[in-house]
Amino acid sequence: MATRRTLEIIDIFKNMYSEEVRCYLTHSDAWELLVATILSAQCTDARVNIITKDLFAKYRTIEDFANADLAELEQDIKQAGFYHNKAKNIIGSARMILSDYDGEVPSDIEDLTRLPGVGRKTANVIRGNIYGIDSIVVDTHVKRISGRLKLTREEDPEKIEYDLMKVIPREYWILINIWFITFGRTICKAQSPKCQECPLVKYCRDRTPKKNPDHRKA
Repeated sequence: MATRRTLEIIDIFKNMYSEEVRCYLTHSDAWELLVATILSAQCTDARVNIITKDLFAKYRTIEDFANADLAELEQDIKQAGFYHNKAKNIIGSARMILSDYDGEVPSDIEDLTRLPGVGRKTANVIRGNIYGIDSIVVDTHVKRISGRLKLTREEDPEKIEYDLMKVIPREYWILINIWFITFGRTICKAQSPKCQECPLVKYCRDRTPKKNPDHRKA
């Protein structure tokens, strides 16, 4: 259940940002978003969008990816980093979707996480942005900010996801992803956060004044 404190935090985000649901990864369908999300691990969305512009022009269907030459695909996505595993997972996912799901990217989280290289984060990106299923995506920004705002004490992404599902009203699950990512990129950065500009500083774990245990009354 959302506390008054959590609702105050949500209200501040509502005043800061749009309530429009949008995705930073360029895509035209569920499969393209799945590929883009796999590529986005340890890579910026901006870089992924540069890569996929040519990638989706070359490989136009799931079948094209399923039949791709591994070494060639590796070179096509090399700039995304970790390209050996990413290429293998993209081809493996394409083949499984064709063989097990009639060529359609599934919406069920158990089915999605069966796909090679697809964890809960990637699965929830697909569920929220493609199928409109309320989902919380825990990336590095969401992990950092939810910790700083004392919405969770966990470090494991799946445990953080469950904690946020308990305290954030369901209608804000997808928006929280967008708000936290935007906030994390612009203000609440991992290094050198702009605390002087932050309207949430009073809720921040890292900025809450700590009592001095040696303090004595005069």
